[in-house]
Amino acid sequence: MDFFEQMEARIPHGKVRTRFAPSPTGYMHVGNLRTALYTWLIARSHGGTFILRIEDTDQGRLVEGAVDVIYKTMAECGLDHDEGPDVGGPVGPYIQSERRDLFGKYAELLCEKGGAYYCFCQKSEDEDAEESDGKDIKKHVCACRDLPLDVAKKRAETEPFVIRQKIPHEGTTTFHDASFGDITVENKELEDQVLLKSDGLPTYNFANVVDDHLMGITHVVRGSEYLSSAPKYNLLYQAFGWDVPTYVHCAPVMRDAQHKMSKRHGDPSYEDLIREGYLTEAVLNYVALLGWSPKGELAEQEFFTLPELVKAFDISGISKSPAVFDIQKLRWMNAEYMKKLTPEAFYEKAEPYLRAAVQNPAIDLKAVAALVQSRCEVLTDLAERVDFLDRLPEYDTALYVHKKSKTTLENSLDTLKTLLPVLRAQEDWSNAGLYERLVALAAEKEVKNSIILWPLRVAVSGKASTPGGATELCALLGKDESLARIERGIALLEQAQ
Repeated sequence: MDFFEQMEARIPHGKVRTRFAPSPTGYMHVGNLRTALYTWLIARSHGGTFILRIEDTDQGRLVEGAVDVIYKTMAECGLDHDEGPDVGGPVGPYIQSERRDLFGKYAELLCEKGGAYYCFCQKSEDEDAEESDGKDIKKHVCACRDLPLDVAKKRAETEPFVIRQKIPHEGTTTFHDASFGDITVENKELEDQVLLKSDGLPTYNFANVVDDHLMGITHVVRGSEYLSSAPKYNLLYQAFGWDVPTYVHCAPVMRDAQHKMSKRHGDPSYEDLIREGYLTEAVLNYVALLGWSPKGELAEQEFFTLPELVKAFDISGISKSPAVFDIQKLRWMNAEYMKKLTPEAFYEKAEPYLRAAVQNPAIDLKAVAALVQSRCEVLTDLAERVDFLDRLPEYDTALYVHKKSKTTLENSLDTLKTLLPVLRAQEDWSNAGLYERLVALAAEKEVKNSIILWPLRVAVSGKASTPGGATELCALLGKDESLARIERGIALLEQAQ
């Protein structure tokens, strides 16, 4: 008992302590990121401690490099941890496989307290089928439950065994969840789950309870799919004589009204979203609102920095209804975040995408970035929007016909032929200088500005939609390239006559 007393003495008390406990099985999906964020926010909003714990006891599902993905994602998102494998802390180790010896001791202690028992039998396939036989629970009662403890311990010296939780046959178990309230289940519906496997490793459910207690965790955030396990957790806490933490079960993130998000179905992970050109700040902001909403004067607010989330976050704002992941809403939010960046910050993020799309060294990429910043939703859109600066694409002369601008193939050809000598004579090739000259030309010809500017824009871009107007594009391309493209436009229009 000295060992257990020493373990109890290590547990910090007196303030909120939360943990994010991912399994290193690959990418960080959106639901995982939301759990990490909410767990971090609970700790930070209460001035508490946030712990990172790696749950790697399911050795068969481990993916090489997955732990690095966890560290990288948490760091990029600003979700710093106070205790963890890399920074240490008073209740380590923080990698579950390194705590292996603990679980055997606590499983044996639970047997002593009457909350578990040694099981030497193997379940048959028929029994497994009964457990999942629709809504009618056919609980298998193991004969090993009734073995005297001294007899069971003696057999355990020579026979393989597992340790199972001893669920009461009668009565009910009630647990409280911050989102779902009080939930009561009949004990007869609960199976005697395995706590310690025959290889000495704990099951997920048992390791979670032991580790959460020994690390002093006060709030446990997890998906609502674990609601069905919560009664068993409660019974474990009660059998040990430990305080039950506050449960915060979050409803799932859905792809649509019927389907949960799944990597197998092509739904994006956090890494995928960043690779697709979304900003971390926008992703975090959007994920925060997937199942949580601010209250009071902030009820209508949609944009939050991480510090603002810390001030606004409250568990009562977490919804028990599923949240649908709307990629179009995220694109809109990301575009708003793009607009708010300083020109320098936007260029830093956009430069790799711009450089890959525009090889021409004569093009000023900083000027391009300034042009596209307010018109960009995600960074991966940039290549398609600016590739014409590198090389004029093949295009259909139908682009010259624009109802709103009142342009036709005929008047577009006339416009380009009129523009060519005017622009050859133009010395001020800045956007302002070009715009002033062309507006004056429209006035001289007594036509709308669009009659002049639309054909020029099509000629120099070959696109119906561009990140800038005709004179802005000409200024970027330079005089020689612009004139060459206008000549190409004239040739195409003449061929179309």
